[in-house]
Amino acid sequence: MDECSHRFRRNGLFCACKVGASIDVHSACVSGTGLRSALNSGLYAALLDTSNEDAMIASIINITLERQTEDHLDRFEAAVRRHPEIRECYLMTGGSDYLLRVEVAGAGEFERIHKEILSTLPGVLRIHSSFSIRNVLATRTRGRR
Repeated sequence: MDECSHRFRRNGLFCACKVGASIDVHSACVSGTGLRSALNSGLYAALLDTSNEDAMIASIINITLERQTEDHLDRFEAAVRRHPEIRECYLMTGGSDYLLRVEVAGAGEFERIHKEILSTLPGVLRIHSSFSIRNVLATRTRGRR
């Protein structure tokens, strides 16, 4: 995976010169803010080729807390925000309290995240993790149903 793809996957950041070159626009005309605005508008989408062996693996993690009081929820959410490895976090209904998404290069990286981050989050009673095989909707752009 090249540096721009890696940075995009990790941080949602772009290499303006590479994006500009790919659409035949001078890099000085392409700003990260402009690209982010265009993507957020739903008019454009960045699609990454994840078919190579360097592609990240999405791990979906269900978290059950010991208690669901406002204080416990606030402390958990504040702790999650301190870890950029956690790409998404949803408060859920149903069998678990939170659904988290992390992307890892392999089992070793997930083990580190599990030991150093997930198992240290405040108030966690249970952690249930699953790994994606592939993203079926990877080529669908926002707004298309």
